[in-house]
Amino acid sequence: MRRSWLALAACMALVLASGGAAAAAVTAGASRAVTTAAAARPDGDGPPGFWWGTDSWPVPVPGSAPYKMPYLGGAYGGYIGMTGNWAYWLGCKGSFIAFSSTNAAQAHTNYVTYHLGVGDGAYWFMGGPGVDPHYTGSTAEASAWGAAQAARALSDIANGHFDYQVVWADIELPGIKPAYDNGWNNVYTSPCSGVIKISGIRAAVDRAEFNGFANYITAHSHYKVGVYSSAGVWASIFGTGVASLIPNTYEWTYEPETTNFSDAPYGWCLNHGSGPCAQFFGGQTYNSKYALMWQWSGGGGISNGVGDFDQIDSARQA
Repeated sequence: MRRSWLALAACMALVLASGGAAAAAVTAGASRAVTTAAAARPDGDGPPGFWWGTDSWPVPVPGSAPYKMPYLGGAYGGYIGMTGNWAYWLGCKGSFIAFSSTNAAQAHTNYVTYHLGVGDGAYWFMGGPGVDPHYTGSTAEASAWGAAQAARALSDIANGHFDYQVVWADIELPGIKPAYDNGWNNVYTSPCSGVIKISGIRAAVDRAEFNGFANYITAHSHYKVGVYSSAGVWASIFGTGVASLIPNTYEWTYEPETTNFSDAPYGWCLNHGSGPCAQFFGGQTYNSKYALMWQWSGGGGISNGVGDFDQIDSARQA
């Protein structure tokens, strides 16, 4: 997720243009390297209850079931995929869905057959009030727009096996078209135009949209609600006042991060527990019982060259 969308989208376009041959070559080469690295480090994640996993674009998971985590060894502990995207839903040019059916199946197999990890799950790439086709600037309309996206998110996952019982709302400033801020901080002339009509959106309006999304998921499904974001992005959208606080909402953060797999986390801190620790948002810390996931490598402008790697605490979301 995050700014890595730009580079990854370009790579996917190249793969599609080449008819998939490039993808096959890359996957084959990566699989050989991953197998070697995994064999060199079969220790796995810790402490008990924590699992390494991946999200979004495909990652080459080596071998056969039970599946191992690439480059790190240990069990492949989970996969969270983008099952919906506001821009894709509205038909904006260049939009995409970042989902790997292979990784989802591998995580699902590990979970249901071998009782390893958390299985597969889903997130929705949210568009803010500024890309609402019916934008009025009111909190009521923002809430309705959030609920509409939630309804679509539930529809997208209605017929699949999604083991992880949290639907994640991806709230970020991705830096990609058609709206570089996904409509959280600016209002656009139309959802797909890329042209800003009004600069600035009140934090209360942004929060009303999130509340609409969360309330709909809660009222119309058995899933819990979670948010993927970071402390800086969250504050830039929701401020630091009452509108920013989500003390009882599950969270998935992406800071800090590293490209060095040898600095993989133990618990909530990098470098086997001795390095920088995960930074959550909305008034929460890694000690909060709603802090569930951390994308510790692969996101943003410092890609690790493989994909998005996550730390997942399964004990808190039993």
